[in-house]
Order: sequence, then C-alpha cells, then structure tokens
Amino acid sequence: MWAFVLVCVVAVVLGAAVQSAVGLGLGLVAAPVISFLDPTLMPGSLLVTVIVLPVLTLLQEWRHVDWRGLAWGLPARVPGTVLGVWVVAVLEPRALAGAVGLMVLVAVALSVLSLRVRITPGSLVAAGALSGFAGTATSVGGPPMALLYQHEAPSRVRATLAAFFLCGGAFSLAALTAGGQMDVRTAVVGAAAVPFVVLGFLLGGVLRRRVDAGRLRVAMLSVVGASAAGLLAQAVLG
Repeated sequence: MWAFVLVCVVAVVLGAAVQSAVGLGLGLVAAPVISFLDPTLMPGSLLVTVIVLPVLTLLQEWRHVDWRGLAWGLPARVPGTVLGVWVVAVLEPRALAGAVGLMVLVAVALSVLSLRVRITPGSLVAAGALSGFAGTATSVGGPPMALLYQHEAPSRVRATLAAFFLCGGAFSLAALTAGGQMDVRTAVVGAAAVPFVVLGFLLGGVLRRRVDAGRLRVAMLSVVGASAAGLLAQAVLG
C-alpha cells in the first residue's frame, strides 16, 4: 500500500513539474503509472488533478492565452468527450490500461517527430475533438493541442494549453460523473493528490529557470515512452 502511494506521489509531482515547465506532462507521466498500479482509478482520479494544475498556471500567465484558438478548439471537444465516456463505459480496466499505453506511445511518437501543423480553424477543431476523446477516455488529452502550439512562444504554449485543460478537463469530469463512471473512491484519490500537484507546480517554476526545456522534454519522453510500452505489454500479455 505504501509503495503504491509513494510511486503515485512521485509520478504526480514529476508530471506536474514537467507540465509547469513545458506546458504538458502530468497526464503523460502519471497516467501510465496509475494505470499500471490500479487501472480502476483511471481516468477519473487523474482528471481531478488535471483541472487543478492549469488554475495555478493561469494565475501566472493568463495574459498569454490564445483566446481565438480556444474559441475554435473547445466546442469541438464536446463530441470527442461523449465518445470518450462511451469508451470508458464499455472497456474493462485492463483494456483501458492498454488504451492508455497506446495513446501515450502515439503522443510520444508525435512529439519526437515534431510534426508541424498550421494553426487554422480546421486544425483547431480536429485537435479539440481528438483531445476531448483522449482526455476523457485516458486522461491524456494534451498532445493534439500541444502538437499545434509546439512552435509558439513557451509562455503562449503553457497558458493556452492550461486554459484548454481547465475547461476541457472540467467538462470531461462532469461527463464521466453524469455517465456513472466516477465513484467516490476515485474522486477521493484524485483530491488526495492535489497537494502534490501544487508541489510539482512549484518545482516546475524552478526548472523553468535552471533547466533547458529541450533537455527536460527529451528526458520526460524517454521515461514516459518506456513506462507506456511496459503498460501496453502488460495489457497484451496479461
């Protein structure tokens, strides 16, 4: 039990620190770990923490939000969220854990390839819908939007993604609750992780000043890719 708690705490702190520094990372780092240890907690417990961290980011950098991009991307999240709720309802915990692993590996691959996609109304709508589906089904909804904004100024990336995560994550959480996929145990575990999200956010502020964001991103992707591959292998091999 204590080992489970310690591992989850470390994953949440590291994920929050990385997201505070580069714009995303909490779901990428923590989702494979939590899914590996207890897939019944996913995605609800992590979604509780996912909507807390953006609040802290926006308190510092709200002036850099791309409001026009949000106006196109957020409404498109609705149909993706509905589909994500259905996936959570029909998949068994082991299959959902495999889905998390696969989603994270795809996200890592896209990040490594550094594909450049123009920010247009069409790309924003597509990214919003994909983010709604992935964020609701696996709590890893950041990569589609991050892919669009990866070549923007760091402050613009962090602030815009934070606003998107806050609104979209809250909607996904409400949809899961309405769909009966969010129980008290899951909510309590998520709430218990909030102080460690705050700790990770503060650590991320230090990282932004002292560690090169590029190196931090490479290290994060390496660890995340390995954990996601292990999670996917466990789901496949049983």
